[in-house]
Amino acid sequence: MPHTPTHTRMRSTALPWQWAALALALLVTMVMATTWGSVDIAPRTVAQMVWHQWLQVWGMDAADPSPWSAQHFQIVWMIRLPRVLMAALAGAALALVGVVMQAMVRNPIADPYLLGVSSGASVGAVSVLAFGAGAWAGLWAINLAAFAGALVATLVVYRIGWTGQRLHMTRLVLGGVAVGYVLAGVTSLITLLSAQRDLASAVLSWTLGSLAGTQWNELPIPCAVLLASLVWLTGHARALNALMTGDETAGTLGVETHRLRRMLFVVLSLLTGTVVAVSGCIGFVGLVIPHGVRLCVGHDHHRLLVLAPMAGAVFLVQVDLVARTAFAPTELPVGVITALIGGPVFVWMLVRDASRGYTHAAR
Repeated sequence: MPHTPTHTRMRSTALPWQWAALALALLVTMVMATTWGSVDIAPRTVAQMVWHQWLQVWGMDAADPSPWSAQHFQIVWMIRLPRVLMAALAGAALALVGVVMQAMVRNPIADPYLLGVSSGASVGAVSVLAFGAGAWAGLWAINLAAFAGALVATLVVYRIGWTGQRLHMTRLVLGGVAVGYVLAGVTSLITLLSAQRDLASAVLSWTLGSLAGTQWNELPIPCAVLLASLVWLTGHARALNALMTGDETAGTLGVETHRLRRMLFVVLSLLTGTVVAVSGCIGFVGLVIPHGVRLCVGHDHHRLLVLAPMAGAVFLVQVDLVARTAFAPTELPVGVITALIGGPVFVWMLVRDASRGYTHAAR
């Protein structure tokens, strides 16, 4: 793709400025998502409420009386704010998974949803909900089960794609689609076999991706996993750059490709399983966001690993706002909106790659 002057300017912009621009966009988006809805609440009131609660957390006295009603407190503090924060965490995590997965398998259309990893996490989480599997783990049961399911799905798909001492992209994608379908069937079977009548509707909503009903106590685990993964992956940005050049070239640069991929399997499965456990299957975020960021700032993972999570957070908070307000009082699952956006983008990528192939062939 020819680089336009706009692309060149964006790629030459200092990383701190790009990060600051996205951070500002995220802040504005989160304010919109917190204040807009069936009941509009002034941003000043929300800011005062957050400051009041923050002081209470640290054991300091806040100025009274509070200038907001109990209804506004319930809407903002108990419903909207934890949901907005979870949307930001899930969007950041999915975008990060997409960036690393595309580097790991050297395939631009790799995505945890497309490759069946999210479906594997779903099987694990639904097993806990339906049969109480892993109940000994308490609050961690769904997260651990989703992690295990995602890890198994990743290994199976990768094994399908790996033949003849090399990774075949077509086999990888087709294997991922097949595994995803099989695991979706397993999820449905578990739901039908369960004696819980309410489970079917809950699982249907969950598999379409939903952030409704997020509670404050659900935020620490995905936040901790995302931060730890981000720090570890950022430290391996150079190795990911080398991996994109091919295993042989990466080997000459001192990268142990097999060992690196094994560690990436674990990290990506942990991230995917954690996100799926709290938000369900939200597709295409890991496909759309990495490509959009890559078009703007290039292929260097020192930038991608910093900027893509921020862009993913902005994107999913906006999508959740649309899902909540566009057809009010009916609320759409977040995964429906991301599919309506991601599907056309996926087709555009295929058409673009085909056009490139035609151009190169013509030359």
